[in-house]
Amino acid sequence: MAKIIYTHTDEAPLLATYSFLPIVTAYAATAGVDVETRDISLAGRIIAQFPERLTAEQQQADALAELGELATRPEANIIKLPNISASIPQLKAAIKELQDQGYDLPDYPEAPETDEERETRARYDRVKGSAVNPVLREGNSDRRAPASVKAYAKAHPHRMGAWAPDSKTNVATMGHADFFSNEKSVVLEQDDTLRIEHVAADGTVTVLKESLPVLAGEVVDGTYMDVAALQAFFAEQVERAKAEDVLFSVHLKATMMKVSDPILFGYAVKAYFKPVFDTYGEQLAAAGLSANDGLGAILAGLGALENGAEIRAAFDEALANGPRLAMVNSDKGITNLHVPSDVIVDASMPAMIRGGGHMWGPDGEEADTIAVIPDSSYAGIYQTVIDDCRANGALDPATMGSVPNVGLMAKAAEEYGSHDKTFEVPADGTVRVVNSAGEAVLEHSVHAGDLWRACQTKDAPIRDWVKLAVTRARAAGVPAVFWLDEKRAHDANLIAKVREYLADGSAGETDGLTLEIMDPAAATAYSLERIRRGEDTISVTGNVLRDYNTDLFPILEVGTSAKMLSIVPLMNGGGLFETGAGGSAPKHVQQLVEENYLRWDSLGEFFALAASFEHLAKFTGNARAQVLADTLDRATGTFLEEDRSPGRKLGTIDNRGSHFYLALYWAQELAAQPDDAELAAAFKPLAEALATNEQVIVAELLAVQGSPVDIGGYYRPDEAKVSTVMRPSATLNEALAAL
Repeated sequence: MAKIIYTHTDEAPLLATYSFLPIVTAYAATAGVDVETRDISLAGRIIAQFPERLTAEQQQADALAELGELATRPEANIIKLPNISASIPQLKAAIKELQDQGYDLPDYPEAPETDEERETRARYDRVKGSAVNPVLREGNSDRRAPASVKAYAKAHPHRMGAWAPDSKTNVATMGHADFFSNEKSVVLEQDDTLRIEHVAADGTVTVLKESLPVLAGEVVDGTYMDVAALQAFFAEQVERAKAEDVLFSVHLKATMMKVSDPILFGYAVKAYFKPVFDTYGEQLAAAGLSANDGLGAILAGLGALENGAEIRAAFDEALANGPRLAMVNSDKGITNLHVPSDVIVDASMPAMIRGGGHMWGPDGEEADTIAVIPDSSYAGIYQTVIDDCRANGALDPATMGSVPNVGLMAKAAEEYGSHDKTFEVPADGTVRVVNSAGEAVLEHSVHAGDLWRACQTKDAPIRDWVKLAVTRARAAGVPAVFWLDEKRAHDANLIAKVREYLADGSAGETDGLTLEIMDPAAATAYSLERIRRGEDTISVTGNVLRDYNTDLFPILEVGTSAKMLSIVPLMNGGGLFETGAGGSAPKHVQQLVEENYLRWDSLGEFFALAASFEHLAKFTGNARAQVLADTLDRATGTFLEEDRSPGRKLGTIDNRGSHFYLALYWAQELAAQPDDAELAAAFKPLAEALATNEQVIVAELLAVQGSPVDIGGYYRPDEAKVSTVMRPSATLNEALAAL
């Protein structure tokens, strides 16, 4: 039987799955397609790491490892919903919840001292951050706004904040002594095994990573962040925000860059609250209260300290005397510095730009902001957009063009694959990358506390990426721009490879295509100029810019990145279909628990499912799967035209209501299609039943709104409770069962 794997993940996408998956399973079965689930949630990943501590009933297989192996096979067909890329505070919270549910899991060891603690820490480190992505992404990324979404956005443009010509909003970035400035890069001429080592000033050698296999043609980078320069930079930006009377905000990626960015975040917390850490820093550290975990974790832990109230008063005084902090939730006093995973640069910066350059201040009002992005590798793209909007006003969703993306991410390419090769330097000295002959291929002079990292980008994914860019440029008939900066060591090596593969024919025929190479800031300006004329431009980027661009432009164009079509053509022939971003998922869960109303928009799931059926039809020759794909596409178009996405407030349809209408329109399309009479006959009774009972079903869905619900957990909700909450319409459930 043909098979689609649908992932169980976290937060709002997981809750939505309990409502949508029964529809998917019922419809897919009519085409002989089996839909199976695999649990790659944060809780599931944790449980899979400690089978020996759990009962037989509690144990579960390592689904992520299973899917990672499947992704290398041609029959792979995986629909991946957003998962938690866990920061340490999220990881600790998930562990605590599972412990409270009876799972005998060890605490997360902050500073492991024994072999057992080091082993425990290593297991937990395997599940935090972007653990899922490198395993599943055995191909490069093709992300774009579907035509139906773009048409809807133009007909029903979302609100854009007005930009004032005298806006004081700007990006602050280091521009020196950072990862960009210190990067060195080399292309390996032959297969080898590298070693990363630290040589202290006294000659003591410490091996940081023993074995790093590399392939001929692979690009290997090394770089570091000078922490003394970073501290000076943060101090300057705190003073600048105060002097310019703008909000102070820090924008990092503490989830994906799970080793480096929590540490960078901690330095930002210490810089803003310098008087507090000067006085109480040693005491806080001794109590296990780390700035890397954010202000929220520190404040929550002060109750255990004898002078906790005194320290709390010192934090309050620093807040009163410092620049105004940008807020995550001004009503609840949650600041930009509370939780490292609350402010994720690729989501937070587009939201600020869409809002006219404003973030929310502690007074609950919007205000201009200094956006602090320490590393200068990509900060320029945001400054370019800010400058453009300040000069020309906000972009207009009713007329603007689009910026689809082709992203290099296969085989853990670039920075997002650097976690196991990122280190906090233990002492002054040199970090070296050494080949099997004992020769240093890269080295840096560093100081204690500096953050050093290495990255790998294999040649086969680069070739595949260039070919995918050419394919998309020809299919779309628009220019494709490689966002590469010759002044950056890594990019310079990629530029040489791009030019080679475009010239030697391995990427396909390029005659008649517009293919450019520009640094990210110039590429942004070029794309914006075309956007304002209503023209499309494909951005062809590395892994991090893939992440940034597929939030930045969709949020400006169509209001959200969750409505993007995200296809990963796997290098060995399979398909991975991603369903959009999950940045607002925590707030949606909170609203469900408080009001039994889920605002999550499953449109990304609809697009991914149609692409998955289409891929399966081509791979297996299953004609009915193609009918399901075609009718789902048309149903989604009707869904958008009829504006059936979840509303924002009680009394309107929520996620469950949107699923009902998708099921209705899909059944109607299937009943009316001429390609498969037997399939049409099978769906005619369902289409009639759903249409006849529309008001009854909607009333059943609306009736449950307004009261709190118990779902049995945040990271590991109770399946029976969630299913009951997410399937409250007996009429809809009976109609699906009859199919």
